[in-house]
Amino acid sequence: MNFGARVLKTGLAVTLALYLATLLKFSSPTGAGIAAIFAMQPSIYRSWRHFLDQVQTSTAGAVIALLGGMLLSNQPIAVGIVCILVIMLSMKMNRSDTIGLTLVTVISVMEGSGEWQFALIRFLVLMTGIVSAFVINIFVFPPKPRKQYINQIERVFNSLSLLMRTAVSHEMKESVFRDEKNALEGSIRSLADKYALFEEEQKQLRKPKYSQTRQMVVYKNLLSSLQKGYEVLDAVDRHYFQAVRSEETDVVFDRHLELLIKYHEHILLKFQDKIKQGISETEPLGDDNDSFLESVVQGYRQGNTNRLRLAVVAGAIYDYGYQLERLDRVADQINRASEDKD
Repeated sequence: MNFGARVLKTGLAVTLALYLATLLKFSSPTGAGIAAIFAMQPSIYRSWRHFLDQVQTSTAGAVIALLGGMLLSNQPIAVGIVCILVIMLSMKMNRSDTIGLTLVTVISVMEGSGEWQFALIRFLVLMTGIVSAFVINIFVFPPKPRKQYINQIERVFNSLSLLMRTAVSHEMKESVFRDEKNALEGSIRSLADKYALFEEEQKQLRKPKYSQTRQMVVYKNLLSSLQKGYEVLDAVDRHYFQAVRSEETDVVFDRHLELLIKYHEHILLKFQDKIKQGISETEPLGDDNDSFLESVVQGYRQGNTNRLRLAVVAGAIYDYGYQLERLDRVADQINRASEDKD
């Protein structure tokens, strides 16, 4: 059971919405609480964007619902027809993420059969919930997605490191390995969602600062490195375990995976400014990565068809190493930029 800031803020937003609705003497404050749940967002920017979008679509939905109630009454089939129209309108406005609460607005307003006073009250009830969520999101534990992103990068890397070091050495049970790998996949997907949020915010800036653009490059490469690492684990799970291989092959793959995960750890320490200047492992890794792939592919060319699976795994490992070299160059550029600034 997870208890985080967003869980707490959702509860506070619902509480505030219900209190305000009661204070304003709305006959049915429940709608305010429902609106507050829908309106809670993971960042201040997304919260503000959602607030503006929701006001637009809910207003349009309320007007259409009011007209629908006047012309078609509040029969179930009439409500369904109006809901279809509102969904089409929301999608036309590129506001598909607001459809849920907008439909709640439509149903609430049409309950009054076209009475504009009733429709206005229901609309204000829902707006109370939206405003409550917006206020709570800004002033109570305001989200810090960038700091959370970096902390999550470290946690995901620790999981990746454990799996990478035990993937070939048979130290972990196969069932446990797969469970941990699935959990890692979910964590990386969560990171990708956070990155998409940063990218969305970046696109809204007319002239993003150089530091912001550079930060996005870092975030992208950190995420890509973890994704490539997961692809290695997936290839091991799908192909390596099914291949007939010698003990010597296990040693070669295990040694190279150990080298890569150490290199990944070394780069993350660079980003944290914990590595002495001038220390780099890029060149020896590049040579070793090339020779590793060549040795596996050469064995396949010699006619060992069983090595086809091993070649697939080796290709994923090579891509991971190549991505780490790119990440290392980004880390060096960031450090040099910091030194020049100092």
